[in-house]
Amino acid sequence: MTEPQRPRPVPTPETRHFWEGAKAHELRLQRCDACEQAYFPPRPFCPHCGSRKVSEFKASGKATLYSYVISHRAAPGFSAPYAIAVVELAEGPRMMSNIRECEQTPEALQLDMPLEVMFETLDDNITLPQFRPARTGDGA
Repeated sequence: MTEPQRPRPVPTPETRHFWEGAKAHELRLQRCDACEQAYFPPRPFCPHCGSRKVSEFKASGKATLYSYVISHRAAPGFSAPYAIAVVELAEGPRMMSNIRECEQTPEALQLDMPLEVMFETLDDNITLPQFRPARTGDGA
Protein backbone atom coordinates (compact mmCIF):
# COMPACT_ATOMS: atom_id res chain seq x y z
CA MET A 1 0.00 0.00 0.00
CA THR A 2 1.38 3.42 -0.93
CA GLU A 3 1.60 6.35 1.46
CA PRO A 4 -1.09 9.02 1.04
CA GLN A 5 0.26 12.08 -0.76
CA ARG A 6 0.56 15.49 0.77
CA PRO A 7 -2.32 17.73 -0.36
CA ARG A 8 -1.37 19.90 -3.33
CA PRO A 9 -2.10 23.62 -3.51
CA VAL A 10 -4.10 24.77 -6.52
CA PRO A 11 -2.46 27.78 -8.20
CA THR A 12 -4.77 30.55 -9.35
CA PRO A 13 -4.11 33.47 -11.71
CA GLU A 14 -3.43 35.65 -8.63
CA THR A 15 -0.88 33.19 -7.18
CA ARG A 16 0.74 32.03 -10.43
CA HIS A 17 3.86 34.22 -9.96
CA PHE A 18 4.42 32.73 -6.49
CA TRP A 19 4.23 29.12 -7.70
CA GLU A 20 6.36 29.83 -10.79
CA GLY A 21 8.94 31.38 -8.46
CA ALA A 22 8.91 28.37 -6.15
CA LYS A 23 9.43 26.07 -9.13
CA ALA A 24 12.49 28.21 -10.03
CA HIS A 25 13.63 28.02 -6.36
CA GLU A 26 12.81 31.66 -5.73
CA LEU A 27 10.60 32.98 -2.95
CA ARG A 28 8.55 35.69 -4.67
CA LEU A 29 6.51 38.24 -2.78
CA GLN A 30 4.52 41.30 -3.72
CA ARG A 31 5.10 44.91 -2.72
CA CYS A 32 2.71 47.83 -2.97
CA ASP A 33 4.01 50.56 -5.25
CA ALA A 34 1.94 53.14 -3.33
CA CYS A 35 2.79 52.44 0.34
CA GLU A 36 5.85 50.19 -0.25
CA GLN A 37 4.61 47.44 2.11
CA ALA A 38 5.55 43.84 1.24
CA TYR A 39 2.81 41.29 1.77
CA PHE A 40 1.82 37.64 1.65
CA PRO A 41 -0.30 35.76 0.58
CA PRO A 42 -0.45 36.90 -3.05
CA ARG A 43 -3.41 39.05 -4.10
CA PRO A 44 -4.03 41.71 -6.74
CA PHE A 45 -4.33 44.58 -4.22
CA CYS A 46 -2.42 45.84 -1.20
CA PRO A 47 -3.92 44.63 2.10
CA HIS A 48 -2.50 47.74 3.83
CA CYS A 49 -3.80 50.60 1.65
CA GLY A 50 -5.97 48.91 -1.00
CA SER A 51 -3.91 50.05 -3.98
CA ARG A 52 -3.92 47.85 -7.05
CA LYS A 53 -0.47 49.11 -8.06
CA VAL A 54 1.61 46.18 -6.88
CA SER A 55 4.90 44.63 -8.02
CA GLU A 56 6.48 41.21 -7.59
CA PHE A 57 10.01 40.77 -6.27
CA LYS A 58 12.39 38.02 -5.25
CA ALA A 59 12.62 37.83 -1.46
CA SER A 60 15.89 37.14 0.36
CA GLY A 61 14.72 33.77 1.66
CA LYS A 62 15.76 34.73 5.19
CA ALA A 63 13.30 34.42 8.04
CA THR A 64 12.91 33.81 11.77
CA LEU A 65 10.68 31.33 13.55
CA TYR A 66 7.70 33.31 14.82
CA SER A 67 5.47 30.53 16.16
CA TYR A 68 4.83 26.81 15.76
CA VAL A 69 2.91 23.80 16.95
CA ILE A 70 4.20 20.24 16.85
CA SER A 71 1.68 17.74 15.55
CA HIS A 72 2.03 14.24 16.94
CA ARG A 73 -0.57 12.78 14.60
CA ALA A 74 0.39 11.60 11.14
CA ALA A 75 -1.35 13.30 8.23
CA PRO A 76 -1.25 12.55 4.48
CA GLY A 77 2.33 13.18 3.41
CA PHE A 78 3.59 13.85 6.95
CA SER A 79 5.16 11.53 9.50
CA ALA A 80 4.66 12.55 13.12
CA PRO A 81 6.01 14.51 14.79
CA TYR A 82 6.19 17.52 12.45
CA ALA A 83 6.08 21.26 13.03
CA ILE A 84 3.50 23.55 11.52
CA ALA A 85 5.23 26.90 11.70
CA VAL A 86 4.68 30.58 11.13
CA VAL A 87 7.86 32.21 9.90
CA GLU A 88 8.49 35.94 9.72
CA LEU A 89 10.25 36.83 6.51
CA ALA A 90 13.08 39.37 6.56
CA GLU A 91 10.89 41.54 4.30
CA GLY A 92 8.14 41.65 6.96
CA PRO A 93 5.30 39.31 5.98
CA ARG A 94 4.61 36.09 7.84
CA MET A 95 3.78 32.80 6.19
CA MET A 96 2.93 29.27 7.28
CA SER A 97 5.38 26.55 6.40
CA ASN A 98 7.22 23.57 7.80
CA ILE A 99 10.65 23.47 9.39
CA ARG A 100 12.92 20.88 7.79
CA GLU A 101 16.37 19.50 8.57
CA CYS A 102 15.78 20.05 12.27
CA GLU A 103 14.56 17.91 15.16
CA GLN A 104 10.87 18.52 15.65
CA THR A 105 11.14 19.25 19.38
CA PRO A 106 10.68 22.38 21.52
CA GLU A 107 14.38 22.21 22.39
CA ALA A 108 15.41 22.43 18.73
CA LEU A 109 12.68 24.78 17.51
CA GLN A 110 13.57 28.01 19.26
CA LEU A 111 11.45 31.08 18.66
CA ASP A 112 13.31 33.78 16.72
CA MET A 113 15.83 31.24 15.42
CA PRO A 114 17.26 32.28 12.03
CA LEU A 115 15.87 30.30 9.09
CA GLU A 116 16.43 30.12 5.36
CA VAL A 117 14.15 28.99 2.59
CA MET A 118 14.57 25.65 0.85
CA PHE A 119 12.33 24.08 -1.78
CA GLU A 120 10.58 20.72 -1.88
CA THR A 121 9.47 19.52 -5.31
CA LEU A 122 6.23 17.57 -4.98
CA ASP A 123 5.65 16.97 -8.69
CA ASP A 124 6.18 18.61 -12.08
CA ASN A 125 3.75 21.41 -11.21
CA ILE A 126 4.20 22.14 -7.50
CA THR A 127 7.31 23.06 -5.54
CA LEU A 128 6.83 24.19 -1.95
CA PRO A 129 8.92 26.73 -0.09
CA GLN A 130 9.95 25.23 3.25
CA PHE A 131 12.37 26.53 5.88
CA ARG A 132 15.40 25.11 7.68
CA PRO A 133 17.78 26.51 10.28
CA ALA A 134 20.04 29.08 8.60
CA ARG A 135 23.36 27.61 7.56
CA THR A 136 25.09 30.97 7.73
CA GLY A 137 25.57 32.74 11.01
CA ASP A 138 23.80 35.92 9.91
CA GLY A 139 20.19 34.59 9.82
CA ALA A 140 17.43 37.08 9.14
